[in-house]
Amino acid sequence: MTGTTRLADLTTFRVGGPATTLLTAETTDELVAHTHTAWQDDEWLVVGGGSNLLVADDGFAGTVVVVRTRGVTAEPDADGVTVRVAAGEPWDRFVATTVENGWTGLEALSGIPGTVGAAPVQNIGAYGVELSDVLSAVDLLDASTGERAWVPAAELALGYRTSTLKHGRRGVVLTVEFRLGTAAGAGVPVRYAQLAGSLGVELGTPVDPVTIRETVLRLRSSKGMVLDDADPDTWSAGSFFTNPIVSAAFAETLPADAPRWPAGDDVKLSAAWLIEHAGVHRGYAVPGSHAAISSKHTLALTNRGGATAAEVAELARYVQVTVLNRFGVSLVPEPVVVGDLLAAG
Repeated sequence: MTGTTRLADLTTFRVGGPATTLLTAETTDELVAHTHTAWQDDEWLVVGGGSNLLVADDGFAGTVVVVRTRGVTAEPDADGVTVRVAAGEPWDRFVATTVENGWTGLEALSGIPGTVGAAPVQNIGAYGVELSDVLSAVDLLDASTGERAWVPAAELALGYRTSTLKHGRRGVVLTVEFRLGTAAGAGVPVRYAQLAGSLGVELGTPVDPVTIRETVLRLRSSKGMVLDDADPDTWSAGSFFTNPIVSAAFAETLPADAPRWPAGDDVKLSAAWLIEHAGVHRGYAVPGSHAAISSKHTLALTNRGGATAAEVAELARYVQVTVLNRFGVSLVPEPVVVGDLLAAG
């Protein structure tokens, strides 16, 4: 397909112009073949659920491969279960499958949009759990060699919302392998204070995966973080900025009530708190713009209907400059930005 599909139709932000060429892969063999075709172009892009993309209004002058592969296989043993999942499986549908089968480890990541193949790139996480906790390996088609091989999770440099797949190692994830537990016992200990409070338990208390999933979905829905065609607060890329990590010395210069958590020798801050206390509140929009801060969650930038990518980018720059001027902290966007959208100006 050439020049007829706007990337707005393939992203949760609902913005973005057309792709020069668009190829859809419904099997892993098609994904390999389409990727090799895309690599013959100067510019190429892989799109799964489109939940972590902000694409410029003039589109993408290259080949886009849309991943729609499906399939989940499981090999249980005495200590747990090894699960392999096709890259195009919708993430939350897969999490629901794990809960239904009594496999533990991913229930706190319920409600996150996107596909399984994109999850290791970002090392997705929520409510005290990160993908790296249960990721075993990825079946990767490497752009530098053109070869396909299983890459252990230990070689992906998985960190806070990052990996070598996001920075440096170009390729396409074909299949993802997880090592999960089983729900023979009471479940996985709760690691996050807000989740523990909603469950009415102490941190570290084991809770069954069904209850954790139901509670997480309620929490995410209350923040507009579960996709809903009828709710513009969900027409976004989720949390637009990562929580900044700063030195302990710098953290001491911030107000005493600024939330902070240990991050190795450094300190992780709350981007949402910084935005709110810099004076950018829920529902804020640049005058005349159709992009706005979510009415439910300060960290989400949303398309209120008819927004352009340029309007989303203008709002993002406004938030960055406001926080930098107030607290001296540079906020880093979490989504992949396609096009020169966030340059100053």
